[in-house]
Amino acid sequence: MSYYNSFTSSNEYRREELIRKIEHAVSSLTLEELEALHYDMITKNFINDDL
Repeated sequence: MSYYNSFTSSNEYRREELIRKIEHAVSSLTLEELEALHYDMITKNFINDDL
């Protein structure tokens, strides 16, 4: 395995780990906290509210 492939696999693992942690944290938020997070993410252009 080349260094690049090892680095890529490590990044993919870290990305999946972070997604799991974020999903777990979000699942325990109240409606008000979710709305505040949603607003914050829209104003910072992290998400687009065209849904």
